[in-house]
Amino acid sequence: MEWTEARVVQLKRLWDEGLSASQIASRLGDVTRNAVIGKAHRLGLSSRPSPIKRVNHPITAPQERMCQWPIGNPRDPSFRFCGKAAAPDRPYCEEHCAMAYRRKSDNAA
Repeated sequence: MEWTEARVVQLKRLWDEGLSASQIASRLGDVTRNAVIGKAHRLGLSSRPSPIKRVNHPITAPQERMCQWPIGNPRDPSFRFCGKAAAPDRPYCEEHCAMAYRRKSDNAA
């Protein structure tokens, strides 16, 4: 495969349109994805931004008067706090207070 002036012009146009190297190779025909990448590099065409990667943001503390019951594994990206309204003077909602605290009569048995 030879890079004729017409093919270079077409490569530049397709590159500017945002097509992937694989798509450009398919449209040009008789050229590989790697050949397109190499030619684009030699022509000094602008590099493409890499795909956005998921960022694990630090876990923020729950807000005041919000249930602070942890849900899930802290190392898992889906980790969170309950977030329901906290019971008065407690760090947890009514449901989680029932799980966290025992009445003295419950312990006497």
